[in-house]
Amino acid sequence: MPLTDTAGVGIYGYDPWAEVRAAVNMAGSLSIVGFPFGLRYGGAMATWVQGFVASEHEIDFDGLPRFLVDSRTRPGQSGSPVVFYTTTGNFRDIHGNTFLASGTIEEFVGVYSGRINEESDLGFVWKASVVREIVDNGVRGIVSVP
Repeated sequence: MPLTDTAGVGIYGYDPWAEVRAAVNMAGSLSIVGFPFGLRYGGAMATWVQGFVASEHEIDFDGLPRFLVDSRTRPGQSGSPVVFYTTTGNFRDIHGNTFLASGTIEEFVGVYSGRINEESDLGFVWKASVVREIVDNGVRGIVSVP
C-alpha cells in the first residue's frame, strides 16, 4: 500500500502474505502492538501487550474470519497488529512439528479490532487472511459485520 508523508518515520511492516509457521494454539500467547489511550514512548514507539488465544484460531468466530483473544486492551489499540513472538524455547508449527527457536520468531496473525464489550477482556482478532483479501481485492464485499 502506498504511504505518503513518511519523512522522519520509521516503518516496520508485517507481511500478511508470509507463511505463518507457528501454531496459534488455545491459551497460547500473542502480542498486540499498539497505542492504548494513545500512549507512546521514545517519540512514537508502540506498546506491546500480552494476550492469550481464547477461541480456536482455525474455527471462524460467529461465522466470520476472526477469533478471540483474552487481553487487557484499551481504546487506541483497535487496528493493532497481533503477532506471535518468541525469542527462546520450543514452539509448534501448524503441522504439529516442534522446533527450538534460534533467534526471534515473529509472525503476523491478524488485526485486533476491540473488545466484545466494555466489561470484558475478550477481544476480536481478524485473521491475517482478511488483511490479504482486503489488500488484494479492496474492502467492499470482503466482510460484512452484523
